[in-house]
Amino acid sequence: MKLVITEKNDAAQQIARLLCSVGKPKADKVYNTPVYRFTVDGEEWVTIGLRGHILAPDFPTELKFDKKLGWYAISQEGEMLPADVPDGLARPPYESKRKPFLKDGIDIKGWKVPSLPYLVWAPIEKLPAEKEIIRALKNLAKKADSVVIGTDFDREGELIGSDALAMVRDVAPDVPVSRARYSAFTKAEIDHAFNNLVELDQNLADAGESRQYIDLIWGAALTRYLTMAKFGGFGNVRSAGRVQTPTLALVVERERERLAFVPEDYWIISGEARPAGAGDEEAFKISHAQGRFTDQAAAAAAFSHVENATTGTVTDVVKKSRIQRPPAPFNTTSLQAAAAAEGISPARTMRIAESLYMDGLISYPRVDNTVYPRSLDLRATVKAISAVPQYAPTCRELLSREKLTATRGKTETTDHPPIYPTAPADPTKLEPAQWKLYNLIARRFLATLSDPAVIEGTKIEIDVAGEPFQASGDVLKVPGFRAVYPFGLKKDEQLPALETGDTVDVRDMQLEAKQTEPPARYSQGKLVQEMEKRGLGTKSTRASIIERLYAVKYFKGTPSGPIEPSQLGMAIIDALHEFAPRITTPDMTSELEEDMTHVAEGADTQEQVVYHSRALLAGMLDALIEHKDDLGEAISDAVTADAKVGTCPKCGKDLVMKTSAKTRGSFIGCMGWPDCDVTYPVPSGVRVSPLEGEAAVCPECGAPRIKCQPFRQKAYEICVNPKCPTNYEPDLKVGECKVCAEAGRHGDLIAHKSERSGKRFIRCTNYDDCGVSYPLPGRGKLEATGETCEHCGAPIVVVHTARGPWRICVNMDCPSKEKKAASGRGRKGSAAAKKSTAKKTTSKKTATKKTATKKTAAKKTAVKKKTSE
Repeated sequence: MKLVITEKNDAAQQIARLLCSVGKPKADKVYNTPVYRFTVDGEEWVTIGLRGHILAPDFPTELKFDKKLGWYAISQEGEMLPADVPDGLARPPYESKRKPFLKDGIDIKGWKVPSLPYLVWAPIEKLPAEKEIIRALKNLAKKADSVVIGTDFDREGELIGSDALAMVRDVAPDVPVSRARYSAFTKAEIDHAFNNLVELDQNLADAGESRQYIDLIWGAALTRYLTMAKFGGFGNVRSAGRVQTPTLALVVERERERLAFVPEDYWIISGEARPAGAGDEEAFKISHAQGRFTDQAAAAAAFSHVENATTGTVTDVVKKSRIQRPPAPFNTTSLQAAAAAEGISPARTMRIAESLYMDGLISYPRVDNTVYPRSLDLRATVKAISAVPQYAPTCRELLSREKLTATRGKTETTDHPPIYPTAPADPTKLEPAQWKLYNLIARRFLATLSDPAVIEGTKIEIDVAGEPFQASGDVLKVPGFRAVYPFGLKKDEQLPALETGDTVDVRDMQLEAKQTEPPARYSQGKLVQEMEKRGLGTKSTRASIIERLYAVKYFKGTPSGPIEPSQLGMAIIDALHEFAPRITTPDMTSELEEDMTHVAEGADTQEQVVYHSRALLAGMLDALIEHKDDLGEAISDAVTADAKVGTCPKCGKDLVMKTSAKTRGSFIGCMGWPDCDVTYPVPSGVRVSPLEGEAAVCPECGAPRIKCQPFRQKAYEICVNPKCPTNYEPDLKVGECKVCAEAGRHGDLIAHKSERSGKRFIRCTNYDDCGVSYPLPGRGKLEATGETCEHCGAPIVVVHTARGPWRICVNMDCPSKEKKAASGRGRKGSAAAKKSTAKKTTSKKTATKKTATKKTAAKKTAVKKKTSE
C-alpha cells in the first residue's frame, strides 16, 4: 500500500480523484479521520488529509536548576530538555517563596513579570495538536510499503510534512518516504508531481520551524508583558509579536504624521467652457493654469479679471499618446492589493483563493514569483478558460497568434508559478466573492499576454480675459490589454475638437478656498505592499497579521475602509518606542527573516537563528520590565479612551464599554462607579462603535446613541437606554396559549420588549403556571397574523425587516424546522440543524435544571483550576 499525506482533507480527496486509474476513490475512515482508498496501475493507494499543523510548539510549565545539570525542563513525556539560560539570571534558592519563584526553579506557565526573562530562554517541545489524526496516520503508516508527502510546497507546508514524517518514523522507521511538489490541482500537474518524486527539503522545514519557535517566544513574552503591565480594564490580554508590533508601528507612524500635519490654505479658480454656440453635452471643465494660489490677494486679483467673463480663446492644443504596458503576473501581494481595491480584504482574499485552489480553478495562491516558467503551457491555459463566455473573444484573438509572449515581473523564483487560472469557472456555481476573485485572476492572466494600451492625452490652453486657463483629458485610443482588464481604468475624459484661435463660451467661474490634506491612511492593500517592502512577515502571514490587529482592537473602523489605529494601539507603540525602540522597527524583524532564509538555503542552522532571536529579545526585555508601570498607565488611559461611547446623563463622566467578570458579556457602564450606578445593556451579536456630534446624544432621554454593525447586515443606530421612548414597543397579543388551553384555563401570548435588557420575547400571561415563552428577533416591526403553526400549534408572526416581511413560527423547537434543517446539505445544512435546536421553549422546570447544571459545572471548573494551580 502507498500512503499519501496531504495538508488538508480537500487536498487528499482531489489527489485521490486525479490519480485514481480504476473506478472512483472510495471514502473511508480510520479512527474517525477521513481517508480515500483507490487503485493506481494495480497498486492500492490511500490518501489522508491532515488539518494543517498536527504538532504545536509550547513551553514546559517549569524551569528547574541543578548544580550539576544546570538549567533544564521536563517534557510531557518525562524527558529532560536542556535550557541555555544565561549566567546573569538569578538561580535558586530565591529569597521569595511566591510564584514564579520555586524551591528548585521558576514557574513559567503562570503569567508573572519576574518569569519573563526566563521564558525567553525556555526550551520548546512539540506537542500533539491533532491526536485523532496522528493516531490514524500512525495506523496507516504501519501498513504502508511507501509514503509520499504531498503537503503544500512552501516553508509551512514542508514543516507540516516533516512533522507528519516524524510521526510516521515513530512506527515505521524504515519505510521509504518521498515528496511530491505541485502548484495546481490539475490532472497534468498532479501526474507530473507523482512521476517526479523528490526528497523532503529538511532545510526548508527547519526554516518554517524556526519561524514557529521565534514567533512563539516573541509573542508569548511581549503579550504577557503588555497584559501584566496593566491588568484589568476592558479585555485583559494585549497581544504583541515580532511582526505584528512593527506593522502596527507603521500605521501609528502614519497617524502621527496626520496629527502633526498643519494644513495650508490655497485657492483655485475654475469654471466651465464649451465650443462657441455648442450645447451642454460638449461642456468641459477648465482651471487656472497656475493651479494652486498660495496668496489670497493674487487669487482674488486673477478672479476679478474672469469673474464675469463669457468667452475665451484657444491659444494651444497639444495631443500626446502614451503607451500603458500590460501588468505583471499576480503574486500573493499584488493579488491582495488588487483585490483590496475591489473591496475584498487581504485576509478574505487568501481564504477565497485557497478555496479556488482546492477546487482546481487557480494555481497555488501563496507565491512570490512574477515570471511564468517555461514549463507552463500558456496556450493550453488560454484554450481552457475560453470556455468561459466572458473571456471567449479575447481568448480567440490570443489563440490566433503564432506566439504568446507574457509580461515579466521583477521577482523570479523556482518554487511555484505566478497565480493563474487552471480551469474554466462557472459563475452560477460560485459564491459572488469567489467569482469576483476568479474573474480578477483570469483577466489578469489574459492581460499579461495582451498588447499594450494606447492612451491619447489632450491638453487645451485657453485665454480668458488675459488669464491663462487649461483643460486636459485622456481617451483610451487603443484598448490593448484594457479590453479584458478594466480594473483601475479611469473613465474617458473626451474633450471637444478645438483648434488654436477657436472661441469658447465660458461660465460658472468660481474662486474656491481649500486646504492641503494630511497623508492618506493606509488601505489594507497598501499596507500589505508596505509590509513586503519593509520585509515584515511573509506572503502567507501578512493578511492574517492585519486581521489579528483588528481582532485585538489595535486597528479600528471597517476592514474595507482606511486603517486607523486605536488609542490603545497608539499608546502601546509610543511606550514601546520610548523604552524598547527596536521592537517597533522593521529592521530587527527583517533581520530575523533574513536569518530564516539562510536556514532554508542551508547556510545557517535552526539552533543558531533561534538563539540569535532569543538574545535580541532578552536585550530589550530588561528596559521594558524596568518601565512596566509607566507603560501600564499609558495603556490604561488609552483603553478607556477607546472604550468610550458617550457621557453619563446622571454624573457627566465617561460611559464606556465594559465586560462583565461574571457573565463575560458586554455592557455600557459609567466610569463614576461605584458612586454612579448607571449601566445600559448592549445588543448581542453586533460590533458597537460610538457616534459623533449631535447624533451621539439621544434627543429624547440624553443617553448616548451608538452604531451597531451586525455580521454581514446593514448597520443601524439606537439609543442605549432601553427605557427611552425611541426604543419603546407596545405589547402585542399574538395568540392564545396552547398549554393553558389543554389545562382548562385561558392564557394570552404577549409579545413584549424588556426595558431592562432590550430583548424581545413572547410570554404567556400565566407564565408562572405554564412556563411558555418564545424568543423573538431583536429587530423588525412585529405583526400578529392570528394563525398557528400546523406542526406545533405555536403562533405565526410576521417580522418586517429591511429585506421585506419574514413569516415565522416563533417556536424554535418546531418539528418543521428540524425537517428543514435535515434536508439541508453540507455545512449549511449542518449549521441550520444546530440553529434550529439551539433555542427551545423554556419552562420553570427547565430553567431550574439549567441553573443547577451551570452551578455544578462552575464548581468542577473551580476545583480543576485550583488543582492545576
